[in-house]
Amino acid sequence: MARRELKDRVVVVTGAAGGLGRALCHAFGERGARIALLDVDAAAVENTANALRDRGVEAIALACDVTSREACEGAIAAVAEHFAAIDILVNNAGITHRSAFGDTDSAVYRRVMEVNYFGALHCTKAALPWLRARRGQIIAISSVAGFAPLLGRTGYAAAKHAMIGLFSSLRAELRSEGITVLTVTPSFIRTDIDKNALDADGQKTRHPQSTFGKVISPDAAAATIVRAAERNKERLSLGTVAKVARLLSALAPRLYEWLMTRSLGSELRRK
Repeated sequence: MARRELKDRVVVVTGAAGGLGRALCHAFGERGARIALLDVDAAAVENTANALRDRGVEAIALACDVTSREACEGAIAAVAEHFAAIDILVNNAGITHRSAFGDTDSAVYRRVMEVNYFGALHCTKAALPWLRARRGQIIAISSVAGFAPLLGRTGYAAAKHAMIGLFSSLRAELRSEGITVLTVTPSFIRTDIDKNALDADGQKTRHPQSTFGKVISPDAAAATIVRAAERNKERLSLGTVAKVARLLSALAPRLYEWLMTRSLGSELRRK
């Protein structure tokens, strides 16, 4: 497949105000793309858009709560009206939790699923007519937790597994229409998603995060994702830990579970 040109293309990024979303906006902007930034934090996403404009990138910022189908439809319509096109949709918005299953309120699971899975679904449905018209691209930011277990994050893992199921199947549906779908499964990235993780009661977590393996910087992650988008890749295991996790969880799942539990088990004992 031919290399995808990004100059002057319209890229929509959800969860664009900070972390990986902000880094993706800058990485696409450096390639000459025009950026539509969506985030629930109106002030923060406008600040990110201003930083892009200061660097000569054409950008618009829109407040959007991706858990609302109507909000997603309205935001995508506003993007299409402004740019008269949508070429790439990056489903990046996400939240997580850190809490044992038995202690966690069901509302936490619903909230995590609404943001991570249904948010991506809402935005993709809204953008699909425009992507069809441009033979565009969908990028779904999942996680290692989308194919392997992750202790203390059962709701997050469920939502990320659901994303992989949705977008892998959608890839097959849309291939004949010239739309490509890239699923990204990173390991730990140095962002605020874990700093703002929910606890068992739905409030901000009160205990620190544990990780295993090297934590990736947002800029490095974004650069790798944009290169994969240019090459029309369909799957990206982002980082050495993600690559090893995919192999180990498939070939030696009990060993993977033991290593992961040894690294993260202390989280469930911290209060």
